[in-house]
Amino acid sequence: MTEFTPPTDDQEDLDFAKLMKGVTPLEKTRADLGPKTTHSDVSVAYRRLMAAREPEQFIDGLSAEASELVESEDDLLFAIPGVQIGRLKRLRQGHIPWEQGLDLHGFTVDQARDEVSRFIRDAARDNARCVLIVHGKAFTQPGQPATLKSCVNDWLRQMPNVVAFCSAQPKEGGTGAVYVLLKARPV
Repeated sequence: MTEFTPPTDDQEDLDFAKLMKGVTPLEKTRADLGPKTTHSDVSVAYRRLMAAREPEQFIDGLSAEASELVESEDDLLFAIPGVQIGRLKRLRQGHIPWEQGLDLHGFTVDQARDEVSRFIRDAARDNARCVLIVHGKAFTQPGQPATLKSCVNDWLRQMPNVVAFCSAQPKEGGTGAVYVLLKARPV
């Protein structure tokens, strides 16, 4: 194989045919992609079914599926690292007054997700430090898990404005509601 050197001013123009002398053309003009794979009818049917399914909507990254089901009488408690124990204790005792509230009774899971997302965003924008969310206990459906409570528990853990939350005092909803502590906005 000869090495190509570009022409300089003192050389005459090179002829393409001269440059290609001795080069053999490729035999195939198409790429070989290997054997064609065949999908079974079951695989094709499954993929069609999955494509036709309505995709689950994620609102602000929040799914309508709870990652962990909690019982209606379970106490909820969550805090991001760095929250002072004293502050969490005051929140649990109801000593931090809540400034805004949201009642989710009668909402579907999708509606509740939208409302919780909007409510937390609006409360943070309004510089609220503590809010109350009433999710209920699912007593109207005996033997059923507390789906809305489970979802609220999951959603609040994912929201960047939420610092901590816990079940409310009995006079304000008990295990059917949560106090939510929000991040302070810099002044």
